[in-house]
Amino acid sequence: MDPSFDALVARARRLSVPGRRLLGIAGAPGAGKSTLAERIVAAVPGSVLVPMDGFHLAQAELERLGRAGRKGAPDTFDAAGYVALLRRLREPVADEVVYAPLFRREWEEPLAGAVPVPPDVPLVVTEGNYLLLDTGPWAPVQDLLDETWFLAPDPATRVRRLVERHVRYGRPRAEAERWVAESDEVNARVVEGSRARADLLVRG
Repeated sequence: MDPSFDALVARARRLSVPGRRLLGIAGAPGAGKSTLAERIVAAVPGSVLVPMDGFHLAQAELERLGRAGRKGAPDTFDAAGYVALLRRLREPVADEVVYAPLFRREWEEPLAGAVPVPPDVPLVVTEGNYLLLDTGPWAPVQDLLDETWFLAPDPATRVRRLVERHVRYGRPRAEAERWVAESDEVNARVVEGSRARADLLVRG
């Protein structure tokens, strides 16, 4: 299915009802998840964006674990922490603001407590690569979401976006191309294996 943006907004608005709902947007690196999530939040009054990328492990911890060369792989995130946050978001407590982290690409580091989610927010949009994985600490994620979309753009377009993003944030082009081929595309194959679990496939 390739719904229009207006159709996606209408679908998100139907989810945005009294009583907190969670919409997940999944897809491979460079699929456009952040862009679509930001546009949906801008179009749905009262909604808040909580990206999965805020649960990247810090660079120092990745280096300690020997995983810095695979940054972005499933085991380079605090998946259990993300699951715990989703559980808190599903059950808002009166007068309690839940704070979520962000990932700052210009620093390549997560930033704690950056996204406030007040108890009266009707819709939380979360986006990330691994929302639909059914293994390890990621397995509980899908059941905590009310609906999940999977973005599947043209692969060549997605790879080009990835390279340009790495270059924009400071990598030399040759290094960016190597990182995409040796890291991002490995992760993309893992993510691709989960697409059948989504409620909606968005190809555009």
